[in-house]
Parts: sequence; C-alpha cells; structure tokens
Amino acid sequence: MEGSSAPALRRDPYEVLSVSRDSSDQEIKTAYRKLALKYHPDKNASNPGASELFKEVAYSYSILSDPEKKRQYDNAGFVALDAEGMDVEVDLSNLGTVNTMFAALFSKLGVPIKTTISANVLEDALNGTVTVRPLPIGTSVSGKVEKQCAHFFGVTINEEQAEAGIVVRVTSAAQSKFKLLYFEHDANGGYGLALQEESEKTGKVTSAGMYFLHFQVYRMDSTVNALAMAKDPDAAFFKRLEGLQPCEVSELKAGTHIFAVYGDNFFKPATYTIEALCTKSYEDTTHKLKDIEAEILRKRNEIRQFETEYRKALTRFQEVTNRYNQEKQSVDELLKQRDSVHSSFTVSRSVVTTGGSGHFSNGSSDFKSESPEEEGSSDLKDKSSKKKWFNLNLKGSDKK
Repeated sequence: MEGSSAPALRRDPYEVLSVSRDSSDQEIKTAYRKLALKYHPDKNASNPGASELFKEVAYSYSILSDPEKKRQYDNAGFVALDAEGMDVEVDLSNLGTVNTMFAALFSKLGVPIKTTISANVLEDALNGTVTVRPLPIGTSVSGKVEKQCAHFFGVTINEEQAEAGIVVRVTSAAQSKFKLLYFEHDANGGYGLALQEESEKTGKVTSAGMYFLHFQVYRMDSTVNALAMAKDPDAAFFKRLEGLQPCEVSELKAGTHIFAVYGDNFFKPATYTIEALCTKSYEDTTHKLKDIEAEILRKRNEIRQFETEYRKALTRFQEVTNRYNQEKQSVDELLKQRDSVHSSFTVSRSVVTTGGSGHFSNGSSDFKSESPEEEGSSDLKDKSSKKKWFNLNLKGSDKK
C-alpha cells in the first residue's frame, strides 16, 4: 500500500501514460484520467490483470504529476525516487471486508493510507449524470455522505469575486475522513477531476481546503512526512516541509465551478460542513499566507542544506560517543586492576589462644612459649648447679 508496493519491473512513466517528455500538465492529467477509468478495478472485476495495470498507471502519474518527483526521475530515473520513497493509492471499494478492516486498523495507528476515488463516482462525473447542489458564496451547507460516495456542489462566482479570489473549505466536527474534490468542465459536457485534498486532523476537527488566490498556492501532503518517520524517525524533521507542493490551479474565472465532498471513511458515512467565501475582505490574511508560504520555501532550502551538515555532525558524534564508551571501559578496567594489585600488599595477622598456651603466627615463623614442665626442668638444673657450687671441696681449707 506504500512505496514498496510499486511494480518490481517498472516501465517508463511516459511510456505507461503514452505521453512525451515535453507534454503539458494538462495532457498528462488527461491521459491519466482515461487510463485510470479504463483499468479501474471496479470496472474490471473479471480481469485480474487490470488491477496491476491500474497500479502502474497510478504509480506513473504520481511521478509525472509532481514537479519535484518528475525532475528527480528525469535526472536519475527510478534510483532517485527509490531513495525518497513512493506511495501508491489504494482502492477501498476493491479491498474486501477483511482487508478494509486491516487498512482501517493501520489508519487508526497513524500509518498513512492514500485511497483512490471510486470509479463509479469518477465515471458519473465524467458523464455529467451527478446531482449538483448550489453553494452560494458566503454560505455553508452541512451533510452526511456515504463511504465511497460523493456530494457535488456548484459555486458560481462573478468577475469581481474571481478577481479577488475564493476559498472553499470543508470541516468535520465528528473527525470524519473525507476528500475535497475540484472538477473541471470536460469537453463532453461532464466533469473531470482536477484537484483533490485529503482531510487532516487539526485540533478537534478534520478539515480540508482549496485556495484560489491569483498567485502560486501550495498544499501540504502530510503523508510525505509520515512515510519518512516510519522509515527513519530522525529524518522525519528534514522531510516535514517536503510535503509542501504547488497546486495545479491557483485561480478561477467567473462562472460555475464544481466541488465535491467524497466519503473516505472505512465503514461509516462522513459528516461534514462545506463553505465557500470570497477573499476580498481577507486581503491582509491573503498577503500573510503568501509571505508565510514563501518563508516556508526558503526554510525548506535551508533545511536541505542543514541536513547534510547535521548528518556529518551526527556521524562524528556517534564516533566520539563510541570512543567515550570504550575509553570509559578501559579506565574502569585499569583502576580495577590497580585496586587488585594494592590489595595484594596487605598482610593479615591473627592471634589464637588455646588452653593456657598460645602462639603467634607471623609469616612462616612460629614462636612458641615454653611449657610449665620445661620451666620446671630449668629450675632443677639451676638448683643442681647451685648445689654443686655449695658442695665445693673445702677440706683443704680445714687443713689450714
């Protein structure tokens, strides 16, 4: 459902859509519409191969309709796109109950899942068989649209309003998932899809808007950042502004313009409120939007340059962090060995006394005190010597 699901054997996108490299955006868009309707799974239930062709067409158009991706492909082919990652839209009406449940679960967990618009809705619009309700400037309409269905609205503007610019916004207090669509009048009298905006959660509501302000306006594709975060959380910040992409239509002429709210919920209808207004009374806000978007584009270029610097610094940081851990471990081991050597110089001494006799242990030498018996024999020796000294032969002195 994401970039990895792109065809393994990929043909040249220009060949797939049967357009040339110098084809205009409108020619590329027209070619895509025809092929998407031709191979849409809803219309080819008995042809399994049509589903793969539809994916190939959608994948090719996702490249050629995006100026940045188109530039990358023209310069380096699929290699550049593989590095950035690509996402392919999924047709919910063809998923089946089980797969729809899994898709709903992934969406609930924050995994971005782009969905296609039902072929029935696109075909009815192209044939001009849809019911279009009026949406006057300065008014709002609330409704509930079934899943994979659309409510169409006609916004009629005069020359003054067209010159000032208009904004069409849709919000859902129930946080429903929906798409805001803009259709252009087709040559056969029907309506062809020109723009689409995915609803995004902002605070306690989901919303989507289109701005036609006579200067280049941009849309924010949040899935670019979400996909980057899934692959590498550290890279999410650097991809955050990459989702800002130029809109194909930035101004409308006087007349009636067709918008639609498409129910994109997985299991239930989408409740919404759609409103259209003229920006004549919002001149300050309009200029502020223009300045902010210009600043975002400048900041995006700065961030692209800063990413290179950051990557180098991060690599260096990881190197010194690894060395820090190694050096710390080495120092700890040396200090441990030093303490062990110090402890080997310590001599342990003990005194043991048993039954009136004792000995001192000091190294390998033992010093023992004399026993009482030994002391007694010593006294006898002394007495014997004394006796011998007193029993000296004194007869000679008697003679004298």
